Amino acid sequence: MKVLAFSDLHHARARAADLVAASAQADLVIGAGDYCNMRHDLQGAVALLDGIKAPMVLVPGNAESAEELRAAAPRATVLHGEGCEINGLRLFGLGCGIPPTPFGEWSCDLDEDTAVTMLAGCDGADVLICHSPPKGAVDVTSHGASVGSTAVRAAVERAQPRLMLCGHIHDCWGQESLIGATRVANLGPTVNWFSLGP
Repeated sequence: MKVLAFSDLHHARARAADLVAASAQADLVIGAGDYCNMRHDLQGAVALLDGIKAPMVLVPGNAESAEELRAAAPRATVLHGEGCEINGLRLFGLGCGIPPTPFGEWSCDLDEDTAVTMLAGCDGADVLICHSPPKGAVDVTSHGASVGSTAVRAAVERAQPRLMLCGHIHDCWGQESLIGATRVANLGPTVNWFSLGP
């Protein structure tokens, strides 16, 4: 299966146009959160992706809630503490900023304990999609701070999915790491391709 994945679109029209054009070759499109900015005009941001005809699996970022994303993207499968299967590929997703961000009341965040509970069902997933990266992997800010999630890391270490997709930390867009046998990719708003069989 040819999978196109991205994160952190943040309402960027040119980036969305690139994703829509590339998606003509995709069997599945995955979005790892932050489609809009600060909870503003999510409907307009998601509309930029209307040209995507392939099945879409999305997780919310910290810029939108799961409920807001489900309302704005009714054609997509929105995962937030749950899984799905598409053409034999098992996916599990969890959105939000983990741990809580310093951005204030508009940010959709989860504490680590809540994230541990919500990730409990990810065992057996081929692909784990989280907005936040795992602690110690593709999670370093421009100031050198490792700000990933311990809950996400523990889930990756336990479940060992083939692929873990994330975003959130813009300074690590395009970077990859390994946790055990799991390939971890911080996507960013560019075209990222993955080849995955069931």
